[in-house]
Amino acid sequence: MTRFRLDLGYRGTDFHGWAKQPGLRTVQTAVESGLERITGTEVATVVAGRTDAGVHARRQVVHIDLSDAAIEKLIGQSNRSAEVALLSRLRGVLAAGEFHDIVVHAVAEVSEDFDARFSALWRSYQYRLADHRSFIDPLLTQVTPRHKGELDVEAMAEAASEVQGLHDFLPFCKPREGATTIRTLHELRVVRDQDAVITIDLRADAFCHHMVRALVGGLIKVGSGNWAVTRPAELIAEADAGLTPDVPMFVTPAEGLVLTEVGYPAPEDYAARNAQTMARRDQE
Repeated sequence: MTRFRLDLGYRGTDFHGWAKQPGLRTVQTAVESGLERITGTEVATVVAGRTDAGVHARRQVVHIDLSDAAIEKLIGQSNRSAEVALLSRLRGVLAAGEFHDIVVHAVAEVSEDFDARFSALWRSYQYRLADHRSFIDPLLTQVTPRHKGELDVEAMAEAASEVQGLHDFLPFCKPREGATTIRTLHELRVVRDQDAVITIDLRADAFCHHMVRALVGGLIKVGSGNWAVTRPAELIAEADAGLTPDVPMFVTPAEGLVLTEVGYPAPEDYAARNAQTMARRDQE
C-alpha cells in the first residue's frame, strides 16, 4: 500500500458536514465516491478534523492508502506519476459529479508514518461575523452571519486573551462519551478587518465538538454586554477545578466558520507525534 496526502477545501453550505451519513450529501461521501470511480476499489479516507454541517474548509487534509492495483488503474495508459494522475482525475470526477464546491489543492505521496489526524500539531479556524458597524459584502453574505446592534470588540479581545492555554473547555464543548474536553488553545484573537467585519481566529492542538462556535458564542455574550469580560475565564477555571458549570452553551451559526489550516511537523517527526497524540488521548 502507498500512502497519499490530499490537501483540499470545500464550501460547506450544501454539505451535511464531513462524515458519511446515509442518504445525506457529505464531503467524505463525495471524496470517497470519486476515489472509487478512478481507482476501481473502495478507498477509506482519514481526515485531520471533521467539520459539522454548514462549516467550510479552506485547507483540509486527508490521507488515503492505495494498492498497486488501484494505482495501476488510476494511471492507466498514461506516463503520469500517481500523484499527478490522482490530482487530475479526482478534480475531474468531482467536477463531473456536480461537486464544484470541493477543490483539491494538492496530492503528495507520503510515508506510512503520516497520519492526517494524529500527526497534526494544530488546527486553525476563523469565524466571520458582521454587526451594525460592518460593511456587508453581498458576495460574502452566505459565509458571514449578522449580529443585531454593535459588539464591543475590545471587550471580546480581552476576554479571549484570558482563556488561552491548556484548560478543560467543558463549558464550551458538547462532550462525547470516552472523549476528553481538555485542549491547548494556542491562539484566540478578535479584530475587525478593513470592512469592520469581526474576525475571530482560533488555533489549538485539537477542538472538541462545538468548541469553536461555543467559544465564539461566549465572546458575543461579552461583546453584547450580557457577560462580564471575565466570565469565559471564570467558567473555564471552574471546569479546571473539576466542577461542571451549569451554563447553557450559545453555539453560533455554522456558516461563519472556516477551517483555515492544519499544521504538521517535519516528516521525520511524524511517528513520534502520532505516538504522543495517541498516548495523551488514552491517558485522558
